[in-house]
Amino acid sequence: MYSNKDEYIERLAMNVLVFLSFIKFSSAGPNDLHLQDGATMAEIVGGDIFFEIIDPLELEYTYRLRPAKDFGPTFNESFQLKNTLLVPAKPIDACDELENIDDVERNVVLIERGSCSFKRKTIMAEKAGARAAIITDLAKGSEEYLIEMIDDETLDETHIPAGFLVGKNGLMITNTLNKLHRTYAVINLPVNLTFTPVHQLVQPPWIGW
Repeated sequence: MYSNKDEYIERLAMNVLVFLSFIKFSSAGPNDLHLQDGATMAEIVGGDIFFEIIDPLELEYTYRLRPAKDFGPTFNESFQLKNTLLVPAKPIDACDELENIDDVERNVVLIERGSCSFKRKTIMAEKAGARAAIITDLAKGSEEYLIEMIDDETLDETHIPAGFLVGKNGLMITNTLNKLHRTYAVINLPVNLTFTPVHQLVQPPWIGW
């Protein structure tokens, strides 16, 4: 038993703080950007990259990508796309040759996960003249988790970078473009957030990082 009322209140308050800390830790998903004391943005971001949509207005946010792990080049310092179009693939899974080559050429193609490997999708995007591929899981549009895109071990190679976008973002982008009767969004890829304070990030309101 506690010797006095003050000791009891102090211990109760400590238990509440421990419980709240546990809730915060356990609820943080793989995409969440939670600052820890002394952590830098570079440490929080890790190997992920970001792009921003600058048009249409309804999608003007910064989005996180998980680069392909074992295939294609990296989104290095020499790779910089400004005011480039993000164009949904036709067919959307990009397992066969793209039908909208004229729209995709020299731009970035948005592709749905499934039916074939990530690497094949990226190869099909490259054959259509795309400069990069963004793959997302539209079938799981409620998902907020990034996954690792690995090599399918075929002998074919791809020479454009690819990244995975969480399903909720992919679904919001495609649904918004369809609603506005648009075939593309305008993006900057990548954007450097290393020195950007977390509170200044313009992140999608429908998802937690």
